[in-house]
Amino acid sequence: MSAHTPPRWDLSNVYPSLQSHEYAAAIRDLEAQIQAVEALLAQAETLDVSSGIDALATAANRLVDAYNSALLLRNTIEAYLYSFTSTDTFNTEAARKMSEFELLTVDMSKQETRLRAWVGKIAPALPEVTALPGPAEEHAFQLAEMAQLSKYLMSQAEEALAAELNLSGANAWTKLHSTVISQTTVEFELDGKVERRPMPAIINLRSHPDESVRRRAYDTEMQVWHSLREPLAAAMNGIKGTVITLNKHRRREDALHSALDANRIDRQTLDALLTAMRGSLPSFRRYFQAKARILGKEKLAWWDLFAPVGKSDRRYTFPEARDLVLENFARFSPELAQFASRTFNGSWIDAEMRSGKVGGAFCMSVPGVKESRVMLNFDGSFDTVSTLAHELGHAFHDSRQFKAGRSELQRRDPMTLAETSSIMCETIVAEAILGQVTSPAEELAILESQLNGDSQVVVDIYSRYLFEKEVFDRRQKAELSADELCEIMERAQKEAYGDGLDPRYLHKYMWTWKPHYYSEGLSFYNFPYAFGLLFGTGLYAIYQQRGAAFVPDYLQLLAATGMGRAAELAARFNIDIRTPDFWRGSLAIIDERIDRYQKVASKI
Repeated sequence: MSAHTPPRWDLSNVYPSLQSHEYAAAIRDLEAQIQAVEALLAQAETLDVSSGIDALATAANRLVDAYNSALLLRNTIEAYLYSFTSTDTFNTEAARKMSEFELLTVDMSKQETRLRAWVGKIAPALPEVTALPGPAEEHAFQLAEMAQLSKYLMSQAEEALAAELNLSGANAWTKLHSTVISQTTVEFELDGKVERRPMPAIINLRSHPDESVRRRAYDTEMQVWHSLREPLAAAMNGIKGTVITLNKHRRREDALHSALDANRIDRQTLDALLTAMRGSLPSFRRYFQAKARILGKEKLAWWDLFAPVGKSDRRYTFPEARDLVLENFARFSPELAQFASRTFNGSWIDAEMRSGKVGGAFCMSVPGVKESRVMLNFDGSFDTVSTLAHELGHAFHDSRQFKAGRSELQRRDPMTLAETSSIMCETIVAEAILGQVTSPAEELAILESQLNGDSQVVVDIYSRYLFEKEVFDRRQKAELSADELCEIMERAQKEAYGDGLDPRYLHKYMWTWKPHYYSEGLSFYNFPYAFGLLFGTGLYAIYQQRGAAFVPDYLQLLAATGMGRAAELAARFNIDIRTPDFWRGSLAIIDERIDRYQKVASKI
C-alpha cells in the first residue's frame, strides 16, 4: 500500500484479533456483568416508593454503576465487531461472531427495559433519590428521562419477546439491506477501462466532471436498483411494519412520537424547523437554477446535482486532505488540531474504497480505549475531504465527553445534537479555504461544495422526511409495493425541489440504498441532520462574532450534549429553538452563500 493510498483502520489495541484470548475473555466478562445486573435488578424490583429513600437510592446507585460498566464493555465489543462487518461484509467469521454477540445483548435490551420500568415505578420518589450524593445524583437527568419514557413500555414479557424477535425480524431485514447493497457490484467503463465496481463507487461518480460519465452512472444505478427493488421493498415493509406494530402496543401516537423523544425535542421544535426549511426552498431553487445556467442547461437533471463547477477538477491525495484538515482545525482550536493529528497517526481511519465495504461514512466510539474510529469512502474529491472533516468532528465530540468523564449513559447524545461538532468542523474547513481563494473559479468551486451539502441536508432531507412520513401513514393500512415506494419518493422530491430540477429525471429509487430507512430503532433518521446543520451553522455565526472567546463555551457544550434536552442546552447560547426565527437566521447565512454563488457565477 503506497503512501498516497487511503488508510485502513487498526483496532488491535482493543483486542488482538477475533480469535484472541482477550476477545474471548471480554465476551465472558460481559456475560458475567449481565448476570450481575440481572441480580441487582431482581433485588430492586422488590422495592417501591414505600421502601424508603435510602433503600431506593442504594439500589439505584448500584444499578447505575453496574449497567454503565456493562454498557461500556458491550459498546466496545460491538464497535470492534462492526469494524470488521462494515468494512468487509464477506467476512463470515465476523458476521457469525456479530450474530452470537447480538444474541447475548438481547438480555441487555431486556434489562434496560426493566430498568426503565422500575425507575418509572419509583418516579414519585426520584427527586429525593437523586438529591443524595452518588451515581444516581450524577445521572439525575438520565433517570428522569427513563421515568418519562417508561410510560410507553409494554409489559415486561411483551418487551422481552419483542427484543428476542427483533433478531430474526427487523434486525434481519436491516442486515439483508446492508448485505445486498454492499456486495452488489457492476461492470462500468471509466477512462477506457471496464472494471467491476462496488455500488458506492458508482454512486460517487455523481460528482465526476464529465456529464456522460455521470449520466451513465445514473442509468446504471437505475438499472441496478430496479433489479434489487423487490427484496429491498420487502425489507422496508418488514421494518416499517414492525415499528408500527410496536408503537401501537406501546401507546405511541405515531412513529414520529418516539423519534422526537429520542432526539430530545418536542413537536413545536420540529414544526419550527420544518416551517423554516419550507420557507427556504425558493432560495435553494435559485441555487439549482444558477447551477443549471453554469452547466448550459435550462434545468438540472438528477445526475447534475453533484456536478462540479468552477475549478473542481482537483483531486486530493489522502495526505493532502489530512494536511488541509489539520491546518484549518488549528485555526479554530489547537486542541482540535492535536486531536485530529492523533486520529491520523493512530490509524483510526478507514478511508479506502473496496468491494465488501459499506457505503457512506460514519464515526463510532470505542469507549473501552476512549477512542473513536472513522469510516468513509475517500475518492479524492473535495466532498470527501469535507466528509473527513465532518466525521473527525464526531470523533472530537467523543473525545470531549471522554475527557469530561462521562459514563455511557451520559454519552447518549440525541441525533439532533450529535451533529453539533461535525457540522462545525466541516464549516471550519470550508470557510477557511473560502477566505483564501485566488480566483472566481476556485471561489465558485468551494461555494458549490458548501451549497451542495446544504441543499442535501435541507432540501433532500425535507424530501426524505415527506417520503418516510407518507410511507408510515400508508404502511398502517397495507404493505407498499416497490412501485408505490417509487411514486412516493418522486412525489416527495418534486415537492422539495420544485422547479429547481427537471421533473423527468429524479431519483425514484433513492429509498433503495439509503440505510436510514432500514432501522427499526431509528425512524425518521432525517430531520436531525437538518437540525444539526442549522444548529451548527448558528453556532458558527456566534463564533464569528465572539472569536476565540467562544471556544471554551463550545467545548463545554460538546461535553454536555448527553446531559439535557436540546432546548435547555441551546438556551446557554440564548437560542430559542422552538420558534422559526433561529432557524431562519441560520438559513439566512446559507441564503447569503447563494447570493454570492450567483454573483461569482456571473463572472465566469
